[in-house]
Amino acid sequence: MGLTMFGIGKPSLIGLDIGSSTVKAIELNLKGKDKGFELKGLGIASLPAESIVQGAFLNSGTIVDTIREAVDTGGFKTRDVAVAVSGHSVIVKKVSLPAMNREELEDHIQWEAEQYIPFDVNEVHLDFQILDTSEGEGQMDVLLVAAKKDLVDDYFQVISEAGLNPIAIDVAAFAVENAYEHNYDGSADDVVALVNIGAQVVNINVVERGVPAFTRDITTGGNQYTEEIQKTLSVSFDEAERLKLGGRGPDAEQDVVPQEVEHAVRAVTDIVIGEIARSLDFYAATAADSRIAKILLSGGGAKITGLGSAFAERTGLTVETLDPLARMLPSKGFEPETLAELAPSLGVGIGLATRRVSV
Repeated sequence: MGLTMFGIGKPSLIGLDIGSSTVKAIELNLKGKDKGFELKGLGIASLPAESIVQGAFLNSGTIVDTIREAVDTGGFKTRDVAVAVSGHSVIVKKVSLPAMNREELEDHIQWEAEQYIPFDVNEVHLDFQILDTSEGEGQMDVLLVAAKKDLVDDYFQVISEAGLNPIAIDVAAFAVENAYEHNYDGSADDVVALVNIGAQVVNINVVERGVPAFTRDITTGGNQYTEEIQKTLSVSFDEAERLKLGGRGPDAEQDVVPQEVEHAVRAVTDIVIGEIARSLDFYAATAADSRIAKILLSGGGAKITGLGSAFAERTGLTVETLDPLARMLPSKGFEPETLAELAPSLGVGIGLATRRVSV
């Protein structure tokens, strides 16, 4: 799955995941969708806190520098990149329309979009994909995507200033779906919820019979944990970030009470799971004939201690961590232990890097 919202793919490109806490750049050597892939390049650079807040680029210069650092670390030869967008400036709708061919829909898409998109259609980039899953005669299901032009322009500006060539923009939830499809053999009838927990945004994508049935972004994520620990223990953001992932902070003399950290993490976990579960409950209520078989967690937030088990308890569903490197062939120069630690956070980047096989 993948909608190219702007531009077209090329034989080789970098999957560039510009998150609110890190920038990840990935290039793959694909052997075929079911034959695995080699990791050609991987670069990761930390983005200073509050450089991106609720999708707004507050410090473009820092973002540009961080993109350059990630790309330089990866040692890439190509300068072509695919990037993903998400958040409140991106709308995904599955709609039922009168049956028509693609050319006819292209002529009508702006008028159709006005009925479903809560933005001025002149202020968004539009794309669509005909799903052909509707059972009603004379009807067809269409996946409609809109992203605000100012958001897309922000991405294009920082990527171009970093010396790169932006050739495709995708939706983060669909990029994770690409990573899933290239690494897992799912039954044609499986309904899987892909939940990507970033620092500020959670991308939810319920995939039914191989196509997105429900897609939603919610404004929550890993930073909520960090901020709660920071407030509870009166420590810096960086120290709270380490504690969130099980560290003890840089000051060996600091007397951190583990129970306080656990309490802060558990409190935020209840909130985050509650918000995600409400979205999944909404899907379940509107899809009477379908039931989610499994939840796959990805993103940096997937590594939060106890999140998966608490999620399973709350929903009664099987909850696993997505491994976007499951079908990776031996790749020289990469430590297996390091990759295993990074894997949950690489879903978007891996999915973007696979785009060239779809164009």
